[in-house]
Amino acid sequence: MKIMVKKSWLSAVILMAFSAAAIGYLATQFLSMREVEPIYPGPGVTEIRMLSDWYPDLKDTAGDTEVYVLQGEKEGDSMLVLGGTHPNEPSGLVAAILLIENAVPEQGTLYVIPRTNNSAMTCTDPQEGAPMRFTIDTPNGERWFRFGSRATNPIHQWPDPEIYVHASSGQRLSGSETRNINRSYPGRTDGTFTEKMSYGVTQLIRTEEIDITVDLHEASPEYPTINTLVAHQRAADLGTLGRLNMELQGMSIGMELSPENLHGLTHRELGDYTDTLALLMETSNPSQGRLRGATNEELVVTGVDKFYLRAAELGRLYDYGYDESGRSISERVARHVTGVMQFAAAFTENGMGTLVIGNVPSYGEMMEDIGPYLMPPA
Repeated sequence: MKIMVKKSWLSAVILMAFSAAAIGYLATQFLSMREVEPIYPGPGVTEIRMLSDWYPDLKDTAGDTEVYVLQGEKEGDSMLVLGGTHPNEPSGLVAAILLIENAVPEQGTLYVIPRTNNSAMTCTDPQEGAPMRFTIDTPNGERWFRFGSRATNPIHQWPDPEIYVHASSGQRLSGSETRNINRSYPGRTDGTFTEKMSYGVTQLIRTEEIDITVDLHEASPEYPTINTLVAHQRAADLGTLGRLNMELQGMSIGMELSPENLHGLTHRELGDYTDTLALLMETSNPSQGRLRGATNEELVVTGVDKFYLRAAELGRLYDYGYDESGRSISERVARHVTGVMQFAAAFTENGMGTLVIGNVPSYGEMMEDIGPYLMPPA
């Protein structure tokens, strides 16, 4: 009897020790989501502000986020670039950071928000098995970036309704879309936390009279709108001219007009409720799709997946060029950054305004490797 009691006591101690270690590990992982990847402001950055400067109700909340201002020496027009609208679409975040660390406007002002939904950077999507971060090799060593969720962290906004009703249009969507910032524009002050974040972006655009807004996104290879730009009808000319410039750079891209009956998205609501020329870009990202294998850092960075390769061989993808080389983060970032640059060039070249941005690598240079343009200090 004494031996049995002793064994039971020992088993309980071992079990408690194991449980404590597991809890400690999980707590460390949970808290690590609060860590923010470093950004090294480049020579073009003249000021770093917060979104709460335009909408004070966001101050000291998870919805407040950095706004990098790159103001040229000469007066001109302005552009806002939104990265991290959906933090599980990582090329938008990385492209925004590359612009912050390299771009030098010569005329006009570039505003960049790398983490548009800052709250969604602090979690991952349930049951997706996604990594919390990924790394990119640079000549100065590895550099890490956050991989987040499509939606606002539920600890910041909960519960979801059964049906989400878009405030300004009455459009009805699944309740989970209430935490999707790209279904909440133009936002409102008396709405959800997510609607308040989008309202802050709208207020920035109105206050600073932003001429062009470009929202950077990714989609799965089986989704029809990939490697495509979407333009509000008022931005159709700019989109067409920018697309021509991209094609001349060797970058093939499609174009669609923003559907008038699809509400809450930047390319619709910012075009309707502000004077900005609203555009959105989509790249092909295998780490998002339903056909993928393991969602790990390698897939996020290389875009190589054997299941997508098989789907391509069977003709089941809208990414018609998908092959064994995948869709690397370098390619996806190159597309986004080139799009931003060519919108600015088309805007200036065709007499719409003046926005001249220099010191950004070419499409070909970024396609080869973005690592040299994301070097942390040695």
